[in-house]
Amino acid sequence: MNVRQKKQEMLEAMQRARAMEPSSFVPNPLLDTLIDKLKLKNDAELCRVLEVQPPIISKIRHGKLSVGATILLRMHEKSELSIRELKELSSTSTH
Repeated sequence: MNVRQKKQEMLEAMQRARAMEPSSFVPNPLLDTLIDKLKLKNDAELCRVLEVQPPIISKIRHGKLSVGATILLRMHEKSELSIRELKELSSTSTH
């Protein structure tokens, strides 16, 4: 088995494991709330405000990337929502 095949098998195993995990991260309410609060039109404007590349927001919206500390801080700074509020917006549990 060559290196490429091993890498492919590892990636497939990671994808299967990820698919089996229950996800508590729901990005759409978070991103939609930010767009509303900042009076933006769409994800492209959100990218400009947060100073991130469009693929980052796209990956977050589609659940392929979680919100990291850096972007969470930018969201907090631009929206003036607390970190706690931002985290609650991205959680499936209701309080």
